[in-house]
Parts: sequence; structure tokens; C-alpha cells
Amino acid sequence: MDDIQAKEMADEEMINQGFQDLLDAYLATKHRKKVEIITKAFNFAKQAHKGVKRRSGEPYIMHPIAVAKIVCVEIGLGSTSICSALLHDVVEDTDYTVEDIENIFGPKIAQIVDGLTKISGGIFGDRASAQAENFKKLLLTMSSDIRVILIKIADRLHNMRTLGSMLPNKQYKIAGETLYIYAPLANRLGLNKIKTELENLSFKYEHPEEYKQIEEKLQDTAAARDEVFRNFTTPIRAQLDKMGIDYQIVARVKSPYSIWNKMQTKNIPFEEIYDILAVRIIFTPKNPEEELNECFNIYVSISKIYKPHPDRLRDWVSHPKANGYQALHVTLMSNNGQWIEVQIRSERMNDVAEQGFAAHWKYKEGGGSEDEGELEKWLKTIKEILDDPQPDAIDFLDTIKLNLFASEIFVFTPKGEIKTMPQNCTALDFAFSIHTFLGSHCIGAKVNHKLVPLSHKLQSGDQVEILTSKSQRVQPEWINFATTAKAKAKILAILKREQKHAQKEGEDILNEFFKKEDMEPNSVNVEKLLKYHKLSDKDVLLAALGQKTIVLGDGDKNELKDKTASSSWRKYLTFSFGGGNKETKEKEKEEEKEPVEKIDTKKVLKLTEDAIQKNYVIAECCHPIPGDDVLGYLDENNRVVIHKRQCPVATKLKSSYGNRIIAAEWDTHKALSFPVYLYIKGIDDVGLLNQITQIISQQLSVNIRKLSIESNDGIFEGKLQLYVHDVDDVKTICTNLRKINNIKSVTRVED
Repeated sequence: MDDIQAKEMADEEMINQGFQDLLDAYLATKHRKKVEIITKAFNFAKQAHKGVKRRSGEPYIMHPIAVAKIVCVEIGLGSTSICSALLHDVVEDTDYTVEDIENIFGPKIAQIVDGLTKISGGIFGDRASAQAENFKKLLLTMSSDIRVILIKIADRLHNMRTLGSMLPNKQYKIAGETLYIYAPLANRLGLNKIKTELENLSFKYEHPEEYKQIEEKLQDTAAARDEVFRNFTTPIRAQLDKMGIDYQIVARVKSPYSIWNKMQTKNIPFEEIYDILAVRIIFTPKNPEEELNECFNIYVSISKIYKPHPDRLRDWVSHPKANGYQALHVTLMSNNGQWIEVQIRSERMNDVAEQGFAAHWKYKEGGGSEDEGELEKWLKTIKEILDDPQPDAIDFLDTIKLNLFASEIFVFTPKGEIKTMPQNCTALDFAFSIHTFLGSHCIGAKVNHKLVPLSHKLQSGDQVEILTSKSQRVQPEWINFATTAKAKAKILAILKREQKHAQKEGEDILNEFFKKEDMEPNSVNVEKLLKYHKLSDKDVLLAALGQKTIVLGDGDKNELKDKTASSSWRKYLTFSFGGGNKETKEKEKEEEKEPVEKIDTKKVLKLTEDAIQKNYVIAECCHPIPGDDVLGYLDENNRVVIHKRQCPVATKLKSSYGNRIIAAEWDTHKALSFPVYLYIKGIDDVGLLNQITQIISQQLSVNIRKLSIESNDGIFEGKLQLYVHDVDDVKTICTNLRKINNIKSVTRVED
């Protein structure tokens, strides 16, 4: 009994001491001193969690106290956030409700606690969709009050610091989740110190051996680094003293996680990482208005001591990062031949770098911020995406993740305005970042006054002008080269809207067809059409009808009337067994100079029906297009490969694998475009290229994908790659081109 009482007394002392440390830390801040409400929140939480222990054996209330201290000291938030942190697990773990919290502590604290309760239990559940749905909740609550996510990050940081008491499988799960979401979130919110600690702790639990090795190597090389730091900074200190600047110089050592990450990505050993040491100059400006000038004065003075790297000046002072980070980075050549990065910051800039937006965001009593910064823009983007969420939650997660992980570049508008964009973004992303209308109607861009496609990747410092056309519409392939969350969300939303419109038109077409054929528009008949066109559901059929990629015809009538179905087994090709019609057989005989091998129709049909219905591919050796005489070859993977009949490879297949050959005919309704190459030869003349492009692009409205022309001694040769619907298109183009006086030959070639 005595032991139990002694333990209870020790626990009580630990709890009171923990809370006193929190109060002392709070009283040392510049916030208004609302000790009473914080004490009230502590007593309430202490009573609610009474008797509950953590896995480590300590009283549960120690966790909310620790989270509140992180919120106060390391993130720099005030009494509302400290109270919310103390109460963050009460609703989830006890019988108290959000209404109880609101009645006792008011609506603001209740709202934050409610937000924290909704996103409890981590982002990753058992099912992927549940993970993403939780992430959506997190972003929803975050966009209403940023303090929710800041407290959640503090909660995660304390969980990571005490992860040693968890079972190994739990450790891997939590560490993985931390690296995947929380570290990038902390980075995006400017919490650099917390981001680094989260990364290191995750690395420590996921790769304990590698973490230990890097820590040991850092300790072994510490003395040598100290020597380099001392020698390098001595002349800098002398110069700054001479200038009368109030400063401190600190060494920044690369974190174990960053070192390991660089070792992995560059495949190099620890010994070949040369930027482990960086130097940070933190100064107090004589006049806050001269802060920026003082940064550059320090840069100029130290670059007279050491030669700066010409390509490594990073000016985050004039143009802060999206998370508010400001500093001037310069890389200098030390006397021992080593490049060392120097980061120049004012005290204010250093606070923002360590604590992020919390260092300069002041909350009003009613919530919200007085600042409109890059963070506000980011939250606005999240809100836009959440207003029109996609059905696939995982796509949504990936879309947001793109922006969480992205480094930043600076891009200029034609008028010289600066825009912050994620690294690896394209001209299309830039267009959507300015305005949805601009993005959905863009046809290309001028980057530094040079014409580029929408997929062109932008570099920092590029000046970008977006070119638009009223007739341009969002294309499905755009989703492949959009990289920002905003652009992807908008493209998907527009395509979805257009698909709905097409489905509406398709429904009218389908009903008209049934009416004309005097048939019932019932589910049985719709199912027959789906089976006939090999489509998954009615919506896909309606969209295809509305977009005119499927045209209802005689084959559909036959299918619905339960007659022998047409051989159109796919949307674009029809197959038959045993060599096709009489005319086709005669052609094949003439080409082969030998009779067509007789095929066991039943046997082949049984083997291949599913394969043909599901997938066929166009042969790379001969690139057949609609209108070419083709055949199918059933390969070992049950795919039907479509060759031109005169293709040398097909000739071998016919002679060696006759029982695997399937007759095929095109049935495309001019729905798809296929690439073809044309070879042109003639006499060189002024304006000839213009005549060629006029005929192809303007008269015939055919898209030219590639064009190369060479002229030697008055004779020119040209090769064009065009997109056409079928062989008839090719014939028309060739006929028209041959009418140009100086063109002597136009032929279609394979490549």
C-alpha cells in the first residue's frame, strides 16, 4: 500500500512540476498573460485523464502538457493554442463532448479541439481510401484555423520523441507516416527546426543501423569541422566587428537524415558529402527598415575576404519562400579549397525560419489572421480543391502531396511581376496558377520570348507569357504534364464537367436510336450495347456517343435483335477467323504467292475471344493505320498484334505460325489519329516550305508533329510526321502536295 501511495505522490509531483515548467515558459513569452484559463484547462484535462497511463508508464496528462509546451516554446503560439493542446485528447479519450468544452472554455477553443479530434488516430488507417479521407479532414480543419495543424504537428513531434516505448510495427507505421505527411507539412508551414527533428526521428526508427553509423561519423569528424569553422570565421568576425554590427555566428551541421538522403540519391559515401558544414550569420539590424540593406552589406564585405561561387547566390531576402523563409545564401571558397555556404539572416528572419508563420502571425480574439501571405494563398488552393474533390481519394492525396514536397522557383509575368511556383512545374501549371480561364484556353507559351509547348518545364528566373485561343479546350492528356495541385484539380473538374455534358448528349442520341429502331430503352438492351462495344458501364457508353467516338449503326441493330452479331469486336478493329472475305483472301494469296493456311476456326475462337476483346496492340515494326490491309497475330501473352499484311515480320509469322493469324479489318469512324511519315523530294525554291505547310495545315487541317528539311546543291529532301485518321487522308495529302511545281515525289515511309 505504501508503495502505491509513494508512486501516486511521485506522479503528482511530476505532473505539477511539468505544468509549472509550462507556465514558466509561457510567462517568458511576449503573449498576454492569461494564466487563469491555462490553469483551468490543465485542471480539467488532469481530472479527465485521471488514472490513465501511457505505454511508457507515466501519467497520461504528461503528454498533453508536453504538447502544450512544444506549442508555446517551439512554435510560439499563445493561450488559446496552449489550452487546446492541453485539452486535445479529452473528447476522443473520455466521456466529455465538444459541447462541454464550448460551455466551459468558449467556442474558439472548442472549435480547435473538435478539429484535432476529427483527425486523431493518424492519417493512415487499414484502407488506403480511409487514409486519404482522414487527410482531407486534416486539410479541411487546417484551412479553417491553421492552429489545428500546428498543434497536430506538436502532438506528432512528442509522439516521435517518445516512440521508443511503442512496439516495432507501430514504430514503422508512425515513422513512415511522419516522413510522408508531417515533415513536409512542417516544412510548408516554415517550421524548419521541427521538420528536421521529425525527419531525423523517423530515419532513426526506420533505419537504426544507418542512423547510428552516420551519427558516429559525425562525431568522429566533429573536431576537424570545428577547426575549419574557427579558421573560416575568424576574418569574417574581424570584418563584422570593424563594421560595428551586432551579430552572432553559428555552425549549422547537416542533419543525419539529409546526409543519408543525399547518399541515397547521389549514390555516394559519407566521405564525399562536402556541404555538411554551413555557417550562419545572425545580426540585429541597427534600423529595422535597413534590414535588407544590411544583409547585402554583410554579403559584399565577406565576399571581399573569400571568393563567392558565381552560380550559388540565393536571394530569399528580396523574394521570401512561400513558407515565409528569408535569408541570403552565398557559397564562398575557403582557404583550404572547400566551398562553404554562408546564410545571412536578421534575428527576425531567424525566428521565422525556426518557428515559421507562428513567429509573425498574430491571432485576433475571433480567430483568423491579420497577415495575407503565401500561406494564405496555399490554404486558398487547398480550399479550392476541397470545394471540388475528386471521387478517387488517393488521386487527391497525390495531388496535395505534389505541393507539399515541392521546392520553389521564381517565375516572372510579362509585366515583371514575380510568382512563386513549385520546382518542375510546367507552362500549363503557371497558366492555371494565374487564372482558370487562362489555363483552360492556353495553347502554348513564350518563355524568355521563345515559343514552347504547354509541357515545357520552367526554370527559376524565366519570364513566361501564356498564349491563348478561344477555341482551345482542356485536353485529357494535359493531366500527364500538370504538376501542381491547382492545375490537376481544375483539369479533372473541367473534364468531368465536359463528360457530363457529353453523357447528356449521348443519352439523347441513344434514346433517338431506340425510338427509330422501335426498341425499348431498357437495361437489357443497354447491356447488349455495352457488351457489343466492350465498355464497362452506361456512363462510358453515353460519353462515347456524345463525343462521337462511337456511332450507332447496323451492327448495333443486329446485336439488339439477337441476330448473328457483326464481327466488330472492338471499337476500332473488327476481327474474323480463317482469313476474312473472298477479296481479302485473294489479296493475301497474291502477296504470299502461296495459299492461305486453313485455320481451325472453333479452336482459335475458343482460345482467343477474351484476348481480342480485351487488348490488341499496333505493331512497332510497320505502324499500320486505318485503311491499311492488316492482320492480327496472337502472341504468347494472348495479345493480338496488328501488322500490315506486307510487313516482313508478318510474312514470317504467316509462314511459321499460321494457326495464330487472325484476319482484321478497320472500323474507326474517323475517331482516332495515327502518326504517319511522309518523304518529300524536289527542287529547292523560295517559299516552298510555306506552300507545303499551307496545304497540310490550312487546306486539309492536318496536325504536323515533326518536320525536317535539308537542302543540298539546289535539291531538297524533307521528312514529315503527321497525324491522320486513315489511308484516305494520306492519299489526299500526297495528291495535293504533288500539285506543287517543284515537288517531284511524295511517298509514305515507315519511319
